[in-house]
Amino acid sequence: MKIYVASSWRNNRQPDVVKFLRNLGYDVYDFKNPKLGDNGFHWSEIDPNWQNWTPDEFRKALNHPMAKDGFKSDMSALEACDLCVLVTPCGRSAHLELGHANGRGKHTVILMEKPEEPELMYKMCDRGANPIVVSLQELKQHIQELTFQED
Repeated sequence: MKIYVASSWRNNRQPDVVKFLRNLGYDVYDFKNPKLGDNGFHWSEIDPNWQNWTPDEFRKALNHPMAKDGFKSDMSALEACDLCVLVTPCGRSAHLELGHANGRGKHTVILMEKPEEPELMYKMCDRGANPIVVSLQELKQHIQELTFQED
């Protein structure tokens, strides 16, 4: 099973989730380290002043070769995954990734280990059956149940 872990650069739990899933034997995409020697895409590689961009500057930056390469890497992994795990807390990009995976009919689940603002639309994840898991052990069980259903 291929797993895409969607989260935030600021989420310190994300590397632990990637490691946990890999130790279970799953093929896991890590946007922070997509391949050997690649530490993922950072807007600061395009411009150290990226946080002060105007909307027009941001629009232009989306077409920068580094942004295109980062997008291609993430989207290729997202398209290839069987399961997308959203690790909270996270922001817009991770939620877009989860929504895209869900819309493509892929399994989707949210790992929420700490209280978060409730979100009604999380019910769409894994067809509303069990959209939220609250621990790595619950995530493991959820994945095992998905694997069992597909056999």
